[in-house]
Amino acid sequence: MKTLTTTDELRSFCEEAANYPYVTVDTEFLRERTYYSKLCLVQLAFKGDGETDAVLLDPLAKGLSLEPLYDLFRNENVVKVFHAARQDLEIFWVDAQVFPKPLFDTQVAAMVCGFGEQVGYETLVRKICKQGVDKTSRFTDWSRRPLSEAQKTYALADVTHLRLIYEYLRKELDKTKRSHWVAEELQVLTDPATYTVVPENAWRRVKTRTNSGKFLAVVRELAAFREEYAQTNNVPRNRVFKDDALVELASTKPQTPADLGGSRLLLREARKGVIADGILKAVERGVNCPQDQMPQPDRSREKMQINGALADLLRVLLKAKTETSGVAAKLIAPSADLDAIAAGERDVPALHGWRLEVFGADALRLCEGKIALAAKGQQVKVVEV
Repeated sequence: MKTLTTTDELRSFCEEAANYPYVTVDTEFLRERTYYSKLCLVQLAFKGDGETDAVLLDPLAKGLSLEPLYDLFRNENVVKVFHAARQDLEIFWVDAQVFPKPLFDTQVAAMVCGFGEQVGYETLVRKICKQGVDKTSRFTDWSRRPLSEAQKTYALADVTHLRLIYEYLRKELDKTKRSHWVAEELQVLTDPATYTVVPENAWRRVKTRTNSGKFLAVVRELAAFREEYAQTNNVPRNRVFKDDALVELASTKPQTPADLGGSRLLLREARKGVIADGILKAVERGVNCPQDQMPQPDRSREKMQINGALADLLRVLLKAKTETSGVAAKLIAPSADLDAIAAGERDVPALHGWRLEVFGADALRLCEGKIALAAKGQQVKVVEV
């Protein structure tokens, strides 16, 4: 198997790949010790069965530029095929502000084609390619060189099987006329906002037991400081301080370095220096936050008047639709959407796009009393009223 280590080799492969309708792509990376993923290996393949049709690209090779690969990503005549693409796309966006277009994600397509929710690559290889995948090299340090033959074989299999999987799913989508469903789902993956974490909004990811504005103001400032520090220094946010320590700090509201020394959960490194100073200043900002600028938790769900009987009927309708469409229920409409519809909300994902087509339209008709549900043997049928 060939490993590309120079820009010229990469350019030559990408120029040849540009003659084919699609190219399969995967990456290996490390993120345990950094905020941003460290790209360690790229696997590429185009249609064929020759030794040069599938290659490994070593982004750690000295002097190598990824620009030929990014040119291929920009070539809209070639479909770029990934499986579970989100983390891969984040790497390329952070590195070069480029998204592969057109994009095809076999995990998303498989959900639409009836393979269940968030189906794994191994499952698709087994069901579509009728082969197994050797995952012994899954947990490995991909930054170490040289790579072993076992590592290379493992990595390359992630794009060679992907060719057959893509062709199978592409035919299924064409047959069922569901390609636009996949296109809708992929829009979020090529939206820069998906990969942008604004420090001021980081507090929303922290789980707390209180909705007090005063408490959340301190949480917001601490989370913002942690996120900005982690991004600037390229370290995982948990290496700065973990969520449980953040909540503890928001409760105790330390004012001096000595106060930080009394924390049970704060890492030793965070009790001194730049991090300690940042914590104390963040707490001070949170404590002194004006009333009208305190964060407000989302209480919209608390205010909803959910019609319990209607919510139950919507769940029955959803089950019937999943059986006829073969699409996972959670992909069509999670429980929160069903409750919102039963409470009279209409601006929910289940009532837009392809979901409206497969479920939402009948859900609205059910709410309006225009259809009813009836059991016929083992099936639930929609009955016009």
